[in-house]
This record gives sequence, C-alpha cells and structure tokens, in this order.
Amino acid sequence: MAPDQPQAELLVDAQARLGEGPLWCPVEQALYWTDIQSATLSRWRAADGAVRVWQLPERLGSFAFCDAPGRLLLALESGVALFDLARGALLTPIVPVEPEHVTTRLNDGRCDPQGRFVVGIYNQTADEAPIGHFYRIACTAGALHVERLPLPKIGVANSLAFSPDGTRMYFTDSPTRQIWCVDYHADGRLGAPRPFVQLGAHEGFPDGATVDAEGGLWSAQWRGHCVVRYDTDGRETDRLALPASQITCPVFGGAGMDELFVTSARAGVTAEELHGEPAAGGVFRLRPGRRGLAPHRFRS
Repeated sequence: MAPDQPQAELLVDAQARLGEGPLWCPVEQALYWTDIQSATLSRWRAADGAVRVWQLPERLGSFAFCDAPGRLLLALESGVALFDLARGALLTPIVPVEPEHVTTRLNDGRCDPQGRFVVGIYNQTADEAPIGHFYRIACTAGALHVERLPLPKIGVANSLAFSPDGTRMYFTDSPTRQIWCVDYHADGRLGAPRPFVQLGAHEGFPDGATVDAEGGLWSAQWRGHCVVRYDTDGRETDRLALPASQITCPVFGGAGMDELFVTSARAGVTAEELHGEPAAGGVFRLRPGRRGLAPHRFRS
C-alpha cells in the first residue's frame, strides 16, 4: 500500500449480508444504508455514534430522502412507497414496478436534480440475464408515478449517479463490467448511451457509485477490494484499497462533505475468506482528499 494511501476505518461492524445504497443526511449529520438481504434500513449518527435499525416489509434496494422532513422514498423488492421514519411505517401502499417479471426486484437508485428518482432492476436468476429496465419515479398530488426509461435492458442495475450539473447520468449492468453515461435533460429526455469505462476481465465488477464536487465518478468494485475514481473522460485518477472484497457503494458525507463512506457485503464470502476479511459486511470511512455533494431529495 502506498504511504499516502488513505486508510480505511471500520466505522460500523454491521456484518451486513448485502450492505448497499449509503446516503448522507447533512441535516441530521447521519449516514443511512440498507442491508438488502435482511430487509433493514440503518442509521449511524455522527454526534454519538449511535446506530438505529428499521425492519422493513420487503427487501430494500435503495432509497432517497424526501423534501418533507422525516420521510423517505423506498425502492422495495416489489415497488416503491413513501416511508415515515418516526413511525417506522409505510405512508403509501407499494406501487408495483415490473410485476410481470417474478425473478426481478428493485436495486440501485438515485434522485436527479429535479427531485425524481431513477432506479433499476436486478434479475435474481443464476444467469442474471438482462430482462429488466430502468425506471423514473415522480410524485404528483401525493401519488407515485412510474415511467420506464428508454435505455437498454439490464440484469443487474448499478452505478446510478448524476454529474454535479445534472446533465449526465451514469449506469451499468454489472455483469458486463462496463459503465455507461448518457446525456440527461431537465425535461426528462435522455440522449443515446455511450461507453464510459470498461473494466478488465481480472478486475472487479462495477457496483454502486457516487460523484464528487469536481465531477469525478467513484465506483465501488465488487470482488475488487477497492473504490476507483474516474475523471469525466473515464480515466482512472484514484484507487482506494479496502479490507473487504465485496465493496458495494460509496458516498461522500461528514461535516465538510470530505469523508467517503463505503458499504460492503458478507453474503457469499467463504469461511476461509472471512479469515482474511473479518470486517466484510461493515461500513468503512476514508478521507480521500476530495469533497462530495449533498444528495438530491425526492420531491414528494
């Protein structure tokens, strides 16, 4: 490891089966994340290090903070719903997304600058065949509306992130090891997808991603033990090693938005591998020398 390599701190020994989707709340100075396989939402508070866990009715793939305090938009296994943190209960019935495919569930998602939520499908079959789609969720008069986006079919949707000015969206179908970008317009129109980064056959798989204030894309690399930053032209600029192989998603946070929080997964790690990575499933924190941006909120 290089002498100037930022050291990863185990912030929460969550032992998550599939930790994912971290989001930083600047108002609360708190980190939220999901353990998809355990159908839980967790929160770590910077003030006292306290962790709270909410049990959910279905597996939670991703989520967004709402413009209304104390509310979240949840991308659950079967669909989307609004959630009240204080009550620990859904505020709306689950609106189904892609019910015609019994093997799929909602996976990675992020809010765009206009307050709409873009989310993709994960095909849970062994071959992870590309049968699903990306969707955009909006709220009108208190009702959630689902729109299918004109993007290629996918098997494992990940890497959803927006450039700081909101004019570019990133995404991947993880098994292909390729991250794509597309021009994204405020009125909802999308440009033609174009390749952004292609990982090599002996590298990890691109999982969740976040964008820093300079526009760099930070990609968690499943089975790669690392998070990698790419500049706006897709060139690698930073590579951060982590003490777990199944790295799932990074997000910036902290009082100065200069801390990088990273989730990981324990499911699928063999007993032998656990000897070398006992912190698998934990939430890590690093200080990479760059700053991020507060997340966009869902307009509810």
